Amino acid sequence: MDAVTAGMLFVDKPQGLTSHDVVARARRALDTRKVGHAGTLDPMATGLLTLGVGPATRLLTYLVGLDKTYETTLRLGVATTTDDAEGERLGTADPAALEAVTQERLERGIRSLTGEIEQVPSAVSAIKVDGRRAYDRVRAGEEVELAARRVTVSAFEVLAVRRQVDGIEVDARIDCSSGTYIRALARDLGADLGVGGHLTALRRTRVGPFDTSRAVAVDDITPEVLVPPAEVAAQLFPVLSVNGDQARDLGHGKTLAVPDAPDAEPMAAVDARGRLIALVAVRAGIGRTLVGFPQEAAE
Repeated sequence: MDAVTAGMLFVDKPQGLTSHDVVARARRALDTRKVGHAGTLDPMATGLLTLGVGPATRLLTYLVGLDKTYETTLRLGVATTTDDAEGERLGTADPAALEAVTQERLERGIRSLTGEIEQVPSAVSAIKVDGRRAYDRVRAGEEVELAARRVTVSAFEVLAVRRQVDGIEVDARIDCSSGTYIRALARDLGADLGVGGHLTALRRTRVGPFDTSRAVAVDDITPEVLVPPAEVAAQLFPVLSVNGDQARDLGHGKTLAVPDAPDAEPMAAVDARGRLIALVAVRAGIGRTLVGFPQEAAE
């Protein structure tokens, strides 16, 4: 693999494409099959999709679990089968019920969905049930009940409220832990207020320390926009600088004597040329390789 096809890629996914569609586009643009992504976005969603190319795909595991930020629009007054605008309507609240949703009740409902909460994912999620995706089972006409899981919504900030005769639209910015379903927040807020609710727009603006300011459009994917793995790793982990001999030893799977390094797991072992050699675990002055990054593919 040529050096220009190894690195991390941050893409601003447009509406209508699946995450796999973006991966396929990247494979064609970069002329390599070794492309993966961390954290699926639904076709209706837009925003930050993180991809790894070549040896950098080994970093994706560490990106999946990062906290995320979303900008979203929730519509109160209508529940749907998918908890978003693509599903069939399950019913519409009458004007009196909507009028009873005061600002105070809305704020109270949002507070109840902030912090550590137990959330039942949407039935049309990608969670596997007995080996099959939940959304595949729903589309096949099966009843799917998913177990509640603990997630953290660290911020649920209302940006705007638009009241209409047949519904209430709420624009919000949400900071949350990995695994949080924004569709489920819309569903649960609507249920709590007694009017039903679903998601009408969703944009992911941040994954961990990375945001859309560094993302490129799908049509702009080229080797030149790839971010070096060492740069990404340095934003996620403490950096352990290694010399040429140490880099070679790590590449051969040997342990490393690093008496001055603090205990940490993982640390990003970076050589003098700015290359990510490995992610290492350091305990009591000894470093051992957790994940290696082959350099013959990046020279």
